[in-house]
Amino acid sequence: MWQLKNIKNKHMKLISFGEYIDGKSFKVVDERQMRGSAGIMLLLGIIAFINGFIIKNYSIIPYISGFLALNFMIGIFVNPKFSPTILLARLFTWEQSAMPIGAVQKKFAWSLGLSLSIGIFILSLYLLNDVKFFEPVCMLCLICLLFLYLETAFGICVGCKLYFWSIRLKLIPKPTERPNCMGNSCEV
Repeated sequence: MWQLKNIKNKHMKLISFGEYIDGKSFKVVDERQMRGSAGIMLLLGIIAFINGFIIKNYSIIPYISGFLALNFMIGIFVNPKFSPTILLARLFTWEQSAMPIGAVQKKFAWSLGLSLSIGIFILSLYLLNDVKFFEPVCMLCLICLLFLYLETAFGICVGCKLYFWSIRLKLIPKPTERPNCMGNSCEV
């Protein structure tokens, strides 16, 4: 009986957005890895932007947006530790100390990223056959690039800000655990 319970607890730790650490009463993720991941996604977005919107080679957009959607799905529904961009970011931040940040708002931000990347993916498939889908794909791509740039360059998580505004507007319930934000820039 004890072994079955122990296996279940280990399984639950693998399938989780964030983890509990000593000294924190809420789940956290490593902000350095999250920012590194955002930088990698920004680079991929710029590659898609250059190919699609400057060279007019739209065929790369579904591949990159599909990869980003898969990356977000793995992070949200399994564990961000297993998403490809976090794995790569972990290599770049190997020797840096971890910077724990609240996971609940990052999960909300990643859900926003998943929604945008799925929207871009679907519209980009239509764009391959009909150029009239250029403007909506372009607008969604520019929004994604802006959000990723703000996260990477300045540590401003727009999805996190939207999460806390949604709480203030009572669109979503207040979390039972009070997470921290980058530089203690938010208040729940």
